[in-house]
Amino acid sequence: MSTANTTAGPGTRRRLAWCVAAAAAVSLLAAACGSGERADGGGGPVTLTVAAWSLAKTPEFGALFDAFEKANPGIKVKPVDIAADDYPAKVNTMLAGGDRTDVVTMKTLTDYSRYAGRGQLLDLTDLVKSAGGAELAGLPAYDVRGTYFALPYRQDFWLLYYNKKLFKDAGITDLDGLTWEKYATLAQRLTKGEGTGKVYGTYHHTWRSVVQAIAAAQTGGDQLGGDYGFFADQYKTALSLQKAGAALDFGTATSQHSDYRVMFETGKAAMMPMGTWYISGLLTAKKKGTTNVDWGLAPMPQRPGATDVTTFGAPTAFAVNKRAEHADAARKFVAFAASKAGAEAITKVGVVPALKTPEITDAYFSLDGMPSDELSKKAFAPGKVVLEMPVSDKTADVDTILNEEHELIMVGDKSAEEGIRTMNDRVKNEVLN
Repeated sequence: MSTANTTAGPGTRRRLAWCVAAAAAVSLLAAACGSGERADGGGGPVTLTVAAWSLAKTPEFGALFDAFEKANPGIKVKPVDIAADDYPAKVNTMLAGGDRTDVVTMKTLTDYSRYAGRGQLLDLTDLVKSAGGAELAGLPAYDVRGTYFALPYRQDFWLLYYNKKLFKDAGITDLDGLTWEKYATLAQRLTKGEGTGKVYGTYHHTWRSVVQAIAAAQTGGDQLGGDYGFFADQYKTALSLQKAGAALDFGTATSQHSDYRVMFETGKAAMMPMGTWYISGLLTAKKKGTTNVDWGLAPMPQRPGATDVTTFGAPTAFAVNKRAEHADAARKFVAFAASKAGAEAITKVGVVPALKTPEITDAYFSLDGMPSDELSKKAFAPGKVVLEMPVSDKTADVDTILNEEHELIMVGDKSAEEGIRTMNDRVKNEVLN
C-alpha cells in the first residue's frame, strides 16, 4: 500500500493534524445523504455498485453498506469485490474501458490523482461546499485546483504495534519516547531463536513508505522534489536491522509474499510499524480466536531531538465514476460515508474515520479488545501527521521511480548512497524536466 491503504496522511487539534468537521457541517452532510428516496428516478429500487477490495478482510465496507441501506431503503448496495493486490490495476482497466460501476474507492492518493487527471471521476465539489466549508480530515489532499472528485471517509496514520508478552518476557517496560536508535537496540534485544522458530525484534513490510515516507515526514523532505538525501538515515536504520537479523530481510519478505498480519499475529515479530487500519483486523482476529497476541500501541519512533511525535498517513475516499449508471445514488453514498452516521458505522469495527469528534474517539477506545492503556491512547494522538505522498500530476511517475530504487536498495543490488543518487537523477531527468 502504500501504502495501504496503498493506500495510507492528514491537520490539527494540537495533537492531531486533523480537521474536525463542525456540527453544522455534519448535519449538512447528513442531509445530503437523503432518506432513501430513489436516487435516479425510475420505477424500482436502485442497485448501487461499489468497487472495494478484499471484503472478507475489510470490515469497514460491510459496516458502511449496511448502515447506508438502512438509511436509504430504496437503494441496495452491490459490492464489486477485488483482491487488494490487484485493486489499482483492475480499477485502472475498468475506468479506461468505460465500466459503469457507480462508486470507486480511492485506495491511494496516487490512484486518485491519476483518475482525476484523466477526467474519469465526477465533480463532487458541491458536496464539499454544502458542508459550509468545514473540512474532513484529509480533505485538502483531494483538492485539484479548487475541484474535488472524492470525499474521504477514513483517515489513517502510522504508529508502532508491539507484543506485550514478548516485551514483558524480555523485561522491557518503557516504550515511550522512542528514538530510532533506541528502537533498533530494542529490536536486536527482542530477537531470539533460529529457523522457523525465530522471533524477529521487528518487522518492516516491503512498502517503500516504511522507509521513505517516515523519513520525509520527520525531516520535512519533499518526495516530489528530486533531492532524496533525507532518506539516508532511515535506510541506514532499516538496512542495519536487516543485516543484524533483527528484521526479516526484504528479499525473503518479497519472495515469500510475507503477510504483516501473520508476522505479528503469530508472534513472529515483537514490534511492527504499521497504519491504524490494521487495528480493525486485529480486533476481528482476536474476536474470531485466530490469534491470541496481547498487543499494544506506541508512538512511532522519532529522530533525535524531536519535541513531539511526527508520523505520516493518508486518507481513504469514495469517488463517483463519471460513467456511473446511478450517479445520484452514488453521490448520496459518498456523502453518507463522510457524515457522522458513516463515521459511527466504521468506528464500530475499529476503523479511524475522517470525521473525528471526542465522542467518536471515546467510542473507539471502548471497543471490545481495544487496548486502553495510556501509551496506546498517546499513540493515537500524534502531534503531526504528514501526508504519505504529496499529490500532483507528477505523483504517479515519481512514486514508480522511488519504489523501483527502493527495492534495489533493500535487496542489496545497490547501496543506499547509489540508490539515492539514482532517484535524484531519474526524477529530475524523467519527471521534473
